[in-house]
Amino acid sequence: MKKLFLTVPILLLLVSIAVSQDKPWKDWTKEQADKMLNHSAWGQTQTDTDTSEMTYSPTSTPGSSGAATGRADRAAVNVNRVGQGAVNQAVTINYRIRLLSAKPVREAFMRMVSLAQPNVDQQTLEGLQAFIDRDFSSFIVVAVDLDANDGRFSAPAQQAFATATIGTLKNQTYLERKDGKRLYLMQYREPISDRLGAKFIFPRVVDGQPFVNAETGTVRFVSEVNNDIKLNVTFKLADMMYRGQLEY
Repeated sequence: MKKLFLTVPILLLLVSIAVSQDKPWKDWTKEQADKMLNHSAWGQTQTDTDTSEMTYSPTSTPGSSGAATGRADRAAVNVNRVGQGAVNQAVTINYRIRLLSAKPVREAFMRMVSLAQPNVDQQTLEGLQAFIDRDFSSFIVVAVDLDANDGRFSAPAQQAFATATIGTLKNQTYLERKDGKRLYLMQYREPISDRLGAKFIFPRVVDGQPFVNAETGTVRFVSEVNNDIKLNVTFKLADMMYRGQLEY
C-alpha cells in the first residue's frame, strides 16, 4: 500500500506533462505550467532545509537575563534572532533549476506571464511567442530561481546570486555527462526583473559536436555559488523528447 501512495503522484505528474505536450502552451492550466517549470524532465527543484531554527529558545536583547550565558556563540545567535525574529521551525529554500534553452520551459514561463494578465492583447502574445521562438542553437542555458518558506532567509541566497560573477563561478560550475566528461561555464548573467532567475550559459557544441545528445544518458548540472549554496541536479535525456524532438 505504501508503494501505491508513492507511485500515484508520479503517474499524475507524467499524465499532466503528456497532456501539456498535446495542447498549445496558450491553453495550459496554471498547474500544468507550474509542473513543467518545477517538476518535469526540464525543470527540477532542489530543496535545502536548515533545521537549526527548529528548537525553540526565547529571544532577548544582549545583556539581559535571557542572554547572560557568557558564551560568545550563544550571544551571536541571539543577536541574530533579535534582529530578524525567531523562526522556531525548519527553514526551507527551494532552488528552481530549469533548462531555459528548452522550448517547453520557455512556453511554461510565457504561459505564467499570460495567466497573470488575463486581458493580454495580441501584440503582447506575439512578444511572448517571440521569446519562445528565440534561437538557442548555440547555447545550453540553465536558469536558477529560488523561494523560501520564510522570506527573511531567502535574501542572503538572492544576494549570493546577485553578486556572483563568471570569475567566482567558472571553476566550480559545469555540466557533466554520464561518461564523466565535464563542460565548464562560459557566461553568467545575474538575476534581473524578468523573473527567470540567474542564467548559467554553456556552449552547446564542443569540438564540432553537440556536448549532449539522445545517447548521452544523463547530464548533471553542478554549481557551488558559495559555501552555503551548492546546486546539484541530474537531467535524464531519454525523458526530454518534446513534440518529436530532443529539447534541452
